[in-house]
Amino acid sequence: MLSEFILVGFSTFPQHLLPAFFLFYLLMYLFTLLGNLLIMATIWSERSLHTPMYLFLCALSTSEILFTVAVTPRMLVDMLSSHRSITFVACATQMFFSFTFGFTHSFLLMIMGYDRYVAICHPLRYNVLMSIRTCARLVSWTWAGGSVMGMMVTLIVFHLTFCGSNVIHHFLCHVFSLLKLACGNENSSVTLGVILVCVSALMGCLFLIILSYIFIVAAILRIPSVEGRHKTFSTCVSHLTIVIVHYSFASIIYLKPKGPHSMDSNTLMATTYTVFTPFLSPIIFSLRNKELKNAIKKSFQRKFSPLRS
Repeated sequence: MLSEFILVGFSTFPQHLLPAFFLFYLLMYLFTLLGNLLIMATIWSERSLHTPMYLFLCALSTSEILFTVAVTPRMLVDMLSSHRSITFVACATQMFFSFTFGFTHSFLLMIMGYDRYVAICHPLRYNVLMSIRTCARLVSWTWAGGSVMGMMVTLIVFHLTFCGSNVIHHFLCHVFSLLKLACGNENSSVTLGVILVCVSALMGCLFLIILSYIFIVAAILRIPSVEGRHKTFSTCVSHLTIVIVHYSFASIIYLKPKGPHSMDSNTLMATTYTVFTPFLSPIIFSLRNKELKNAIKKSFQRKFSPLRS
């Protein structure tokens, strides 16, 4: 039984570029934390933002902060370290939290799509269907679902026996890199099971989001005025942009064909996806959401503008 693993994802990376990438990813990491914390603080301090949509956004920012904290600090340390080992328990813990917060993020995006569907397609029933109690219950279910998915995948993977090489060809405890190190005849069936579980959950979320937007677009097209259609659709732009970024990056990483230099490109793309997508979220919501942008400006003006008599 192995007691530790060696992460070699950065070993094949051009070593002279690591300090520059370290600084770049560190700045994105800090901005991710500060940007999402700013969104959360603004939502909690502005009473006008105490609505279901911003409650879900606050939960989304929380999941992005926790996902980033679970993965990025270790990645940054390994970029400048010559000894990139991780214990068996730490590897399992990292996998559990990365899957938990990753799936929670996807579930929250699905719930936010449902929120936009109810707001646009059933506006008169919105306050009934999306009450505070209902929203709190939905958020709780997303976190519970993410935790169940994280625990399920982690238990499936670490139930296997690792008796061969302890070298993980990735910068973190990546599930498919770990499965390649497992011994036994059930390895291929476990790999297929993990793929089916992950793909079913993620594609299920994406399908429901697409279905929500089919009804949303149909409802918007029935609005007679161009200004009304534009105003209504603008409430969905931030969420839709995050969904496209999230699933586009994931598709490029996991579905792109393997080439002769795939190790280096996979490491670069995986690190960029891990740090860049949480980095983009506060930017997109701050710039594309006029109400949130105005609330942030108002909050800064109250704190930093001189008091007027």
